[in-house]
Amino acid sequence: MAETDTATPRERYRTQVRAEIKEHAREQIATAGASALSLNAIAKRMGLSGPALYRYYAGRDDLITELVEDAYRSLADTLHAAATPDPDPRALAHALRGWALDDPQRYLLIYGTPVPGYHAPDHVTVIANELMTTLLDACSATLPDGAVTPLDTHLEKHRRWAADHPASPAVLHRALTFWTRLHGVLSLELAGHFTGMGFDPALLFAAELDDLLTGTGNPPTHQQ
Repeated sequence: MAETDTATPRERYRTQVRAEIKEHAREQIATAGASALSLNAIAKRMGLSGPALYRYYAGRDDLITELVEDAYRSLADTLHAAATPDPDPRALAHALRGWALDDPQRYLLIYGTPVPGYHAPDHVTVIANELMTTLLDACSATLPDGAVTPLDTHLEKHRRWAADHPASPAVLHRALTFWTRLHGVLSLELAGHFTGMGFDPALLFAAELDDLLTGTGNPPTHQQ
């Protein structure tokens, strides 16, 4: 039975109001960015008093946390679906770009400029770790090991970001390179830095992806 089937009318109303608050918050963020988020402005838009709105969210950070959590959950589910049944880095990359272009402000909320004074709680990091686990699974299953690099050696002892995934250091390197290079292209595109440059960002993204997959994304081994 669905949760809403057993909820009381008061609980259903509270869920409805919180959803409406989040929708107004997303509109604000799309217009002026997350740093300009104002609960008082949302309350005025909804015909509520400021104190009334604070009965649903304790403050700005509480609301931002839920928006960030929603964004991470949405992306984690999107990448998980793209990796099922066969883990494929190319499918993950295209799913990531499609998700980002579908709602650029949602993407920038979690991968753009940090909101001044805001720090996400630990439970949000747990969801973010699911994204890297999905990528590491795909890289482990589909990309062969290459020559050992200095970064491979470093990552063997600095793998906390991989959330205890058993991937080899070479896979950690490729997954990290894959993640950072594709996010670099996406972040620049969504922030408007390619506007007016006269090329198709989709082709740049595809070229970066091809380079990562055919060259494994690793630099040549340094010679001492």
